[in-house]
Amino acid sequence: MNSQKLLLKNGLVYQGGQLQRLDLLLADGLIAAMGSDLTALLPSDCQTYDLQGKLVSPGLVDVHVHYREPGFTYKETIKTGTQAAAHGGFTTVCAMPNVSPVPDTPELLNALQKRNRTDGCVHVKQYAAITQKRAGKQLNDFKALKAAGAFAFSDDGSGIQTAGTMYAAMKAAAAENMPLVEHIEDDSLLQNKGVMNAGARATALGLPGMLGLSESSQLARDLVLAQQTGVHYHACHLSTRQSVELVRLAKAHHINVTCEVAPHHLLLADEDIPADDGFYKMNPPLRSVQDREALLAGLLDGTIDMIATDHAPHAAAEKEGGMCHAAFGITGSETAFALLYTQLVRKHKARLEQLLDWMSIAPAKCFGMSKAGALFVGKPADLAVFDLEHEFELQKDSYFSKGKNTPFTGEKVYGATYMTFVSGKLVYKKED
Repeated sequence: MNSQKLLLKNGLVYQGGQLQRLDLLLADGLIAAMGSDLTALLPSDCQTYDLQGKLVSPGLVDVHVHYREPGFTYKETIKTGTQAAAHGGFTTVCAMPNVSPVPDTPELLNALQKRNRTDGCVHVKQYAAITQKRAGKQLNDFKALKAAGAFAFSDDGSGIQTAGTMYAAMKAAAAENMPLVEHIEDDSLLQNKGVMNAGARATALGLPGMLGLSESSQLARDLVLAQQTGVHYHACHLSTRQSVELVRLAKAHHINVTCEVAPHHLLLADEDIPADDGFYKMNPPLRSVQDREALLAGLLDGTIDMIATDHAPHAAAEKEGGMCHAAFGITGSETAFALLYTQLVRKHKARLEQLLDWMSIAPAKCFGMSKAGALFVGKPADLAVFDLEHEFELQKDSYFSKGKNTPFTGEKVYGATYMTFVSGKLVYKKED
């Protein structure tokens, strides 16, 4: 049990959908008290931080990260990935299973979960694979993996290509009352080794394109199957306006679907891609301006439930060679909140309360994480403190992640993470 006692004074606290000036007392890993004056409750050994009006939020929750360990630790480790998460204000992250070996048995899952607990400085929930070795063919033992502590099931990085396999997976997941989380991509519609969205910008750059139809057609298939099976189906990183419309229609028909959008798809479009810069290569790719606008509209009207980073670190050499040769992927843990606060909230495209909901409360609620996404007395003291007043520059040298592969480096933003607490322990503090 964490016996440290901390008082956070004069914070602008987001609680119960409202922002209000409050003090918080943290003790034994929990929020012990909240109020306008906690002086009478303070123990003698309490350390005090005066936040001077900084934002205090429930710790951010990211349901989609890649930590590359085991198997690819030159890209990222659990230690560096969770340090990056804490630097970004995240206190709970959900790690995808595209590592080596794939966590597709209880033994492999247990070993990875032990490593997550030992090396992680934030809470790490671990996905198990849907199919053996993520090959999209033979289903894993969902019952045994659930018993071993799997957070959910996903083959992320690969779409399930056959309807029969997906149908069987959905039935198995529904039987265990577990979410099935899908990377939506029909490989048969991606036959030209595309590297960016198929459209006018790809033509202008002379680069092979990736059809948005690959996403939306497979999503349509999955939503019909989800309706038949009743599974909690979660669609990863939506990127097209057709996908938004499909989810909107599915929710109107009471299909049990949730979905996410990544920060880069909200903030960039294919027309922003300069010639031959591999930092703009990601999967799904940056789509059109119309797609980007539809994604934001989907967030605002509740069609899209949450924001997830799809933090995908790579070694520097893997992002060289331009769009045709660079690896797919962009980092996001350390840049997401500041970029979205700056580009959405400060530009009056969304309210701060909405952004905090999308990045903390909604993911916790959708995935039944009862200990995350809330600041209430008796809850775990998982929280983040943000400085909304001072501009700063996103700098490569400040990243904790091994991966520096983001085109946002150099951007001037607001919303720096000032402190991050996990179970009442200070795991990140900005240098004054």
